[in-house]
Amino acid sequence: MIKIDNTLLDSLTAQAKASPRLRMNFDLRNSSEDTSQRMLNAIEPGSIVPIHRHQKTSETVVVLRGRVVEEFYDELERICSATYEVSPSGPVYALNIPAGTWHTLRSLESGTVILEVKDGAYEPIKDCDILK
Repeated sequence: MIKIDNTLLDSLTAQAKASPRLRMNFDLRNSSEDTSQRMLNAIEPGSIVPIHRHQKTSETVVVLRGRVVEEFYDELERICSATYEVSPSGPVYALNIPAGTWHTLRSLESGTVILEVKDGAYEPIKDCDILK
Protein backbone atom coordinates (compact mmCIF):
# COMPACT_ATOMS: atom_id res chain seq x y z
CA MET A 1 0.00 0.00 0.00
CA ILE A 2 1.18 3.50 -0.82
CA LYS A 3 -0.41 6.29 1.15
CA ILE A 4 -0.53 9.52 -0.87
CA ASP A 5 -0.47 12.19 1.81
CA ASN A 6 1.31 15.46 2.61
CA THR A 7 4.37 13.60 3.89
CA LEU A 8 4.87 11.88 0.54
CA LEU A 9 4.05 15.02 -1.48
CA ASP A 10 6.39 17.16 0.66
CA SER A 11 9.22 14.65 0.20
CA LEU A 12 8.65 14.52 -3.55
CA THR A 13 8.54 18.33 -3.74
CA ALA A 14 11.85 18.59 -1.84
CA GLN A 15 13.42 16.18 -4.35
CA ALA A 16 12.03 18.20 -7.27
CA LYS A 17 13.46 21.43 -5.85
CA ALA A 18 16.88 19.75 -5.54
CA SER A 19 16.77 18.34 -9.09
CA PRO A 20 18.30 20.29 -11.99
CA ARG A 21 15.09 19.53 -13.98
CA LEU A 22 12.94 20.93 -11.13
CA ARG A 23 10.72 17.86 -11.20
CA MET A 24 10.65 14.38 -9.71
CA ASN A 25 8.55 11.29 -10.43
CA PHE A 26 7.27 8.67 -8.01
CA ASP A 27 6.28 5.34 -9.60
CA LEU A 28 2.92 3.98 -8.41
CA ARG A 29 3.05 0.67 -10.28
CA ASN A 30 2.86 -2.57 -8.31
CA SER A 31 6.06 -3.99 -9.86
CA SER A 32 8.26 -3.69 -12.93
CA GLU A 33 5.97 -6.27 -14.60
CA ASP A 34 2.96 -3.95 -14.15
CA THR A 35 2.21 -2.71 -17.67
CA SER A 36 0.28 0.38 -16.59
CA GLN A 37 1.76 3.83 -16.21
CA ARG A 38 0.81 5.53 -12.96
CA MET A 39 3.00 8.10 -11.28
CA LEU A 40 3.12 11.18 -9.17
CA ASN A 41 5.08 14.05 -10.70
CA ALA A 42 6.24 16.97 -8.56
CA ILE A 43 6.87 19.93 -10.86
CA GLU A 44 8.32 23.23 -9.74
CA PRO A 45 7.92 26.55 -11.60
CA GLY A 46 10.67 26.89 -14.20
CA SER A 47 10.75 23.17 -15.06
CA ILE A 48 10.85 22.75 -18.83
CA VAL A 49 8.49 20.12 -20.23
CA PRO A 50 8.93 20.01 -24.01
CA ILE A 51 5.90 20.12 -26.27
CA HIS A 52 5.27 16.46 -26.99
CA ARG A 53 2.72 13.80 -27.87
CA HIS A 54 2.05 10.18 -26.95
CA GLN A 55 1.09 8.40 -30.15
CA LYS A 56 -0.17 5.17 -28.55
CA THR A 57 -1.79 6.32 -25.34
CA SER A 58 -4.07 8.90 -23.87
CA GLU A 59 -2.85 10.67 -20.73
CA THR A 60 -4.89 11.65 -17.71
CA VAL A 61 -3.49 14.44 -15.53
CA VAL A 62 -4.98 15.17 -12.10
CA VAL A 63 -3.57 18.04 -10.05
CA LEU A 64 -3.33 16.94 -6.41
CA ARG A 65 -1.95 20.25 -5.17
CA GLY A 66 -0.70 23.47 -6.70
CA ARG A 67 -1.61 24.69 -10.18
CA VAL A 68 -0.53 23.97 -13.74
CA VAL A 69 -1.33 25.33 -17.17
CA GLU A 70 -1.77 22.68 -19.86
CA GLU A 71 -1.16 23.99 -23.37
CA PHE A 72 -2.34 22.22 -26.51
CA TYR A 73 -0.91 22.67 -29.99
CA ASP A 74 -2.45 22.40 -33.44
CA GLU A 75 -1.24 19.41 -35.49
CA LEU A 76 -0.82 21.32 -38.76
CA GLU A 77 0.44 24.77 -37.81
CA ARG A 78 1.82 23.69 -34.44
CA ILE A 79 0.71 26.84 -32.69
CA CYS A 80 -0.94 26.95 -29.27
CA SER A 81 -4.64 26.27 -29.80
CA ALA A 82 -5.91 25.98 -26.21
CA THR A 83 -4.79 26.48 -22.62
CA TYR A 84 -6.36 25.30 -19.38
CA GLU A 85 -5.45 26.10 -15.81
CA VAL A 86 -5.84 22.95 -13.72
CA SER A 87 -5.93 22.88 -9.92
CA PRO A 88 -7.60 21.06 -7.01
CA SER A 89 -9.79 24.13 -6.44
CA GLY A 90 -11.11 23.98 -10.02
CA PRO A 91 -12.96 24.76 -12.06
CA VAL A 92 -10.80 22.29 -14.04
CA TYR A 93 -9.44 19.54 -11.77
CA ALA A 94 -8.09 17.11 -14.34
CA LEU A 95 -7.68 16.61 -18.07
CA ASN A 96 -7.75 13.54 -20.26
CA ILE A 97 -5.47 14.16 -23.25
CA PRO A 98 -6.23 12.01 -26.32
CA ALA A 99 -3.42 9.99 -27.92
CA GLY A 100 -1.50 11.94 -30.53
CA THR A 101 -2.29 15.38 -29.06
CA TRP A 102 0.62 17.83 -28.88
CA HIS A 103 0.80 19.28 -25.36
CA THR A 104 2.96 20.60 -22.56
CA LEU A 105 2.42 21.92 -19.06
CA ARG A 106 3.87 24.58 -16.81
CA SER A 107 3.81 24.63 -13.04
CA LEU A 108 2.40 27.86 -11.66
CA GLU A 109 3.31 27.43 -8.01
CA SER A 110 5.87 25.71 -5.86
CA GLY A 111 4.75 22.42 -4.35
CA THR A 112 2.69 21.39 -7.39
CA VAL A 113 2.16 17.62 -7.66
CA ILE A 114 0.17 15.86 -10.36
CA LEU A 115 -1.01 12.30 -10.84
CA GLU A 116 -0.34 11.01 -14.37
CA VAL A 117 -1.95 7.89 -15.83
CA LYS A 118 -1.28 6.43 -19.28
CA ASP A 119 -2.27 3.22 -21.08
CA GLY A 120 0.12 0.29 -21.49
CA ALA A 121 3.76 -0.17 -20.65
CA TYR A 122 6.17 2.77 -20.60
CA GLU A 123 7.67 3.77 -23.93
CA PRO A 124 10.21 6.59 -24.08
CA ILE A 125 9.19 9.57 -26.20
CA LYS A 126 10.91 9.52 -29.59
CA ASP A 127 12.47 12.59 -31.25
CA CYS A 128 9.57 12.68 -33.75
CA ASP A 129 7.19 13.10 -30.78
CA ILE A 130 8.88 16.27 -29.47
CA LEU A 131 7.98 19.56 -31.12
CA LYS A 132 11.15 21.54 -31.71
